[in-house]
Amino acid sequence: MIAINSFDPMTLILLAAANPAVITVAMIMGRSADQWQKLPVAAFAASLAGFALYWIGGQIGVFAIHAIGGEAAIFMLQFVFGLVWAALAYSLRARGTL
Repeated sequence: MIAINSFDPMTLILLAAANPAVITVAMIMGRSADQWQKLPVAAFAASLAGFALYWIGGQIGVFAIHAIGGEAAIFMLQFVFGLVWAALAYSLRARGTL
């Protein structure tokens, strides 16, 4: 079981960076975007999906959430990582490699 504390930045970064929902949604939406302006929308949707997965994990006991406050940081970090993943998928699609 993973213990999540609100002032542990490395745990928050790792949770946001390695969230499979963020990666999947950002890659799918970034690949299907036809304009770069749609990438923040893809990042926001990926962040919502990632937070839903995080919340479900907390409810079923995968994560031991001890403090309040880390959730906002995870949401914002997931947005940043989602934007990176969506931009990567968008650029690979534009080159024809994805």
